[in-house]
Amino acid sequence: MAAPANTITDLSAAMVTAPVPLANWLVIAPVALCLTLGAALLMMRSATRLQALVAVPGLAVLVLLDAALLAKVVAHGPLTMVMGRWLPPFGIAFTVDLFGALMTLTAAVAALAGGLYALKDVTESGRRYGFFPFLMLLMAGVSGALLTGDVFNLYVWFEVLLISSFGMLILGSERGQIDGAMKYAVLNLIGTTLFLISVGIVYAVFGTLNMADIAGKVESVRDTAPLMTLSALVLLAFAMKAAAFPVNFWLPASYHTPRIVVSALFAGLLTKVGVYALIRIMVMLLPVEREQLSLVIAAAGAATIVFGALGALAQDDIRKLLGYVVISGIGNMLVGIALGTPGGLSGAIFYALHSMLLMTALYLMAGQAAALAGSFSLADLGGLYRRSGSFAAVSFILFLAACGLPPLSGFWPKVVLVRASIDVGAWWLAAAILIGGFLMTIAFARVFLLAYWRPAAAPQPAASIGWQAGLPLVILTALIAGFGILPERLLELAQAAATGLVDPTAYLQSVFPDGAMP
Repeated sequence: MAAPANTITDLSAAMVTAPVPLANWLVIAPVALCLTLGAALLMMRSATRLQALVAVPGLAVLVLLDAALLAKVVAHGPLTMVMGRWLPPFGIAFTVDLFGALMTLTAAVAALAGGLYALKDVTESGRRYGFFPFLMLLMAGVSGALLTGDVFNLYVWFEVLLISSFGMLILGSERGQIDGAMKYAVLNLIGTTLFLISVGIVYAVFGTLNMADIAGKVESVRDTAPLMTLSALVLLAFAMKAAAFPVNFWLPASYHTPRIVVSALFAGLLTKVGVYALIRIMVMLLPVEREQLSLVIAAAGAATIVFGALGALAQDDIRKLLGYVVISGIGNMLVGIALGTPGGLSGAIFYALHSMLLMTALYLMAGQAAALAGSFSLADLGGLYRRSGSFAAVSFILFLAACGLPPLSGFWPKVVLVRASIDVGAWWLAAAILIGGFLMTIAFARVFLLAYWRPAAAPQPAASIGWQAGLPLVILTALIAGFGILPERLLELAQAAATGLVDPTAYLQSVFPDGAMP
């Protein structure tokens, strides 16, 4: 390792003149695109009709950028870009590995589906309130959180996406929206505060906020630093953001209040970013502490699965029912984190990707069902099969995927998680996954029988579904079916991503290509 600089000037000069490791502008391109378009849309606030013409093509470009980024990571391994030639660990670094690239691309696909549906769902008033600028800034926060290689900037990007989500929650300023936003805001701000405290502890212990630098130093400070305290704070903070039991009550109290497209985006993206952060920190940076907390994480995961499924069974409003489906799915991901093995983590990663697409599709489906029948209540819904047979078929496919039944994408991650649980002797975790799937099957069978199969109270004519709603539903359903019928490639990528988290050597070499840790 090079000798330390004697002065700040010498240190700065050394960093500025040093070669930049793997400078790759594609790593930052998704964030730059979203911030640029978000600013442009804010300046177009009076031209609401033009906003969609900028936002939706911008989201399509975002999908292409993220697909190119994933292809480059698959071909070359983790990539790093540093800002202003201030090399790690002093400067801000964006580092993307296979896990981050997979999550970022899936988030962009979900956002594009939401943007298309918003052409129908968001009214002129909602556009004046800033839906499309908030959407682009939300994606900037999501992309930044998934791509950053710095713990403090992870906090910063969480703040960006939270501020954007607050604005989206209250589009229209209805009483129910304000009430839901307050519950959402209070719990998320508590979680954010806990995470900020954790960031302070990280800096005090390691003297750095770069994730690769922390991963390289953690063994040297384990005997003297309060890493268990740090791990407990991180676990609690991101359990709140991911809506894990028992700190999940804010989600079903808030996700049913905004426009349905906003609920779809939140369900598909926000809780999964919390899971991503939990995996990144607990598995890659604090693996020993994760192992010591594995029983706590496993118990929380099993309880989240079962109580989420029971909550879905108890609901009469489809939107509230889907909120509990989100919660139950988070439990499956927590099980993978608790196991901590490559098999368990690959199941959690696969399930996260599946859930991002599925939950977005389910909320969009619920919005279209309400548009056809005039209500979200199962007591009032009926006859949807007769009104639109194709819509009923798409809904049935999504219901099977949500229950984890073959041959759809929800089946394979549950198989991986059950097998990984049995391999380590955690039969009760495997039982929780299977019981949750059984209860969810009953819940969705009830929805299909009441809303689709049961005749409507009064005769209703057949209805057509506009392309703004039909196209995103078809795209998401096709992906969900495709990953279920042909899961091999996604399973390989998830397994490779999990291996990279358990052994982050390639990640560290991307940030410090000369092999010299500070």
